[in-house]
Amino acid sequence: MDLTERILSGDRRAIAQAISMVEDGAEGLAEISAELYAHTGRAYTVGLTGSPGVGKSTLAGALVGHARQLGLTVAVLAVDPTSPFSGGALLGDRLRMQEHATDPGVFIRSMATRGHLGGMALAAPEAVRILDAAGADLVIVETVGVGQAEVEVAAATDTTLVVVSPGWGDAVQVAKAGILEVADVFVVNKADRDGASAAVRDLEQMIRMGPPLDWAPPVVSTCATTGAGVRELWEAIARHRQHAEATGRIEERRRERLVREVAALAGERIRELVRRRLEADRALVEELVHRRTDPITAAATLVAGVASTEAGEPRVEL
Repeated sequence: MDLTERILSGDRRAIAQAISMVEDGAEGLAEISAELYAHTGRAYTVGLTGSPGVGKSTLAGALVGHARQLGLTVAVLAVDPTSPFSGGALLGDRLRMQEHATDPGVFIRSMATRGHLGGMALAAPEAVRILDAAGADLVIVETVGVGQAEVEVAAATDTTLVVVSPGWGDAVQVAKAGILEVADVFVVNKADRDGASAAVRDLEQMIRMGPPLDWAPPVVSTCATTGAGVRELWEAIARHRQHAEATGRIEERRRERLVREVAALAGERIRELVRRRLEADRALVEELVHRRTDPITAAATLVAGVASTEAGEPRVEL
């Protein structure tokens, strides 16, 4: 049985191997991706993003537990920063969601990009498709922080949760980071702390002051360590899914994501090809250095060369 067949059968070792190939940008990934693609599109994806320390992993674990009670199979992709020493994820699987580690209906994987073209924003969707093809009903994508790359990863899901906690000025940070636009549901976690009600009130006020939306993100209070509010959060996710399906927005979002991903992948490959050509064209570099040509003209020359279909031109594999 080849790797693709093993993934489709839900073989956990095969799934882990394929995601490692995604991280490394390994040879053979394109073939596996092509074989799996027809078997994707069935899983529902939920993204979690928020500042470090707001309890995203604990909340993800609570959502996994609730989904398992409903009989759903769940995969969690924890997108971590890359270790400068090993190239692997700094935060390991063993630190996350221990109570689900032995559940055959749950697959948990930390992930860091090492060699994947385009970085994590392009690596994560490929990993999600592998989990989708393997039969997961729900895929939760958890990111470490709220930088641009993390928000892009979390927003590349069907429902995006933005998690904050009271007492950290998160409402201001949310506004500054522009996360308001990507949130489908806001979660005030650690709601047993002082200031939780104020955080909820601030977020609700920000939503009211924002532009009119066909879906106004609800604000849900949770305490993931005790499970308080998790059922309400699940119901909010379900309401968003129902709204997205009823309005056709879910298909529209998925279509937009695919178009962006393909454009980004193509752009990365063209960029790499242009870079190689520029490194090999010493004459053009000298023209630039000595001001006999300008960067815009040089770039146009390189792009024209890449697009050229002249007979006998060597093919450069990426």
